[in-house]
Amino acid sequence: MKVAAAQFAPTADVGDNLAAIEDMVGEATAAGAELVIFPEESMIPAEAAAEPLRDIAEAHWPAFLDGLSRIATTHGTAVIAGGYEGSGAALPYNTIAAVAADGELLGRYRKMHLYDAFNYRESREVQRGDEGPCVVRIGEFNVGLVNCYDVRFPEFTRSLVEMGADLLSVSAAWVRGPLKEDHWTTLLRTRAIENTCWVVAASLTTPDCIGMSMAVDPLGIVRGALGEEERALFVVDADKHRIDRARTILPVLRNRRIIIGPR
Repeated sequence: MKVAAAQFAPTADVGDNLAAIEDMVGEATAAGAELVIFPEESMIPAEAAAEPLRDIAEAHWPAFLDGLSRIATTHGTAVIAGGYEGSGAALPYNTIAAVAADGELLGRYRKMHLYDAFNYRESREVQRGDEGPCVVRIGEFNVGLVNCYDVRFPEFTRSLVEMGADLLSVSAAWVRGPLKEDHWTTLLRTRAIENTCWVVAASLTTPDCIGMSMAVDPLGIVRGALGEEERALFVVDADKHRIDRARTILPVLRNRRIIIGPR
């Protein structure tokens, strides 16, 4: 399956952001992509919000989902992207939505690991998700949805693999800072190697975020990567045979002796 990772710098205008997403989906589809992965906060970045995120989520999340569905249907390509979803409470959810090529909502994942680190407290802005990890079927792949800070928790991505994921879709707004770029690339490669699965990650390119979207194969080899380009994408051929080969020569999932959870 050909998978695209797309990075851009969304603004405070949700409509403009959807237009940018559509343009990039069109470009990716022309290159053969069957799935296009966008960053966390593709709907609107928190720092661009001129009103409370709860109000933005209540007003715009349904239209954002409808827009993703229309874009996917128009281009015949599955789309994964993030935004803020109303929760019915004081704080919204930070949600990743996966939409099929026919426009069907395959699943949504409400971020469980909030970014309360590096002198930042995301929990002041959004409500923690409590519905657990999410895996959706796209083409021949089971795709696990990962939201930014989640990638620092190996038990989270391992739980997705236990649920059948063979490709991890990482949508992020990875904030720049000392060592942060190195953490990003190291974590993405590590999650691929330890789970012998594909990892395809897309990050924002707003002024405080690094971009550096990347695809890593099941043996940890970088198969596609961007730098800090404000708006760019690449397409990678995520091959199931590569997973089979990796899990044959490196059977770490079979060789485990400590397994957490139901046997």
